[in-house]
Amino acid sequence: PARQRVDSGRAPRILETMQSFEQTLGPLHSVVVDTVPEDQPAELAVVLCHGFGAPGTDLVGLATEFCRLAPGLLGRTRFVFPAAPLALDELGMPGARAWWHLDLDALNQAIEQGAFRDQRLTTPDGLEQAREQLGELVTDIQDQWQLDPEQLVLGGFSQGSMIATDVALRMPKAPSALCIWSGTLLCQDTWRQRAQQRGPLRVFQSHGRNDPLLPFEAAQWLRDLLVESGLDVDFLEFSGEHTIPKAAVEKVAVL
Repeated sequence: PARQRVDSGRAPRILETMQSFEQTLGPLHSVVVDTVPEDQPAELAVVLCHGFGAPGTDLVGLATEFCRLAPGLLGRTRFVFPAAPLALDELGMPGARAWWHLDLDALNQAIEQGAFRDQRLTTPDGLEQAREQLGELVTDIQDQWQLDPEQLVLGGFSQGSMIATDVALRMPKAPSALCIWSGTLLCQDTWRQRAQQRGPLRVFQSHGRNDPLLPFEAAQWLRDLLVESGLDVDFLEFSGEHTIPKAAVEKVAVL
């Protein structure tokens, strides 16, 4: 696969042994932050997907923060930050990417009017294609780095957490953990069926009570669906809006 080293200014390091490079995994261009010495195998891969409208590098700085909070990750972990497949340059958002397109006019109107966005029965156009692409990335990681599913953490922020959830519920074997930062409930019937069949899976979920984009109540619906399906869910609510608070990063670092 294509692999290109990243300038150190674009991918901060916590130790000189951490290396950052660009690599195509499956069909997705990704930034990999590697803490593993060249002569040793990786023991864990953490895949984190950015949200709608962000660049592919949006979450890369979290690798350093995770290793600062949990030094035991050093020497054994590769962090993978895939860029979503869709470019949004034509929408006047240079460098921004998406897992699937959104109706921005409808979204902005709902925010302005304070309208509640219930997406429980929604299957977004483009979700299936995004699922296939992220699934191929996961398979490529397992094959290249000889990792089992239980050596993989999958997650993301906002739209990235939704695609991570969809893939985690459909993988042949469950990953070690799923991280849902400011996500929402989609595909309710399918996700419930998949979650009930998933078997043991640790889930960390966080959501702001004042989130204007994805309502807090919808995050509670997602939490309840996962809990009722038998999954082990650690739910963190916070007083902020659509973001990843420090406490949510700290929780995931020790998953």
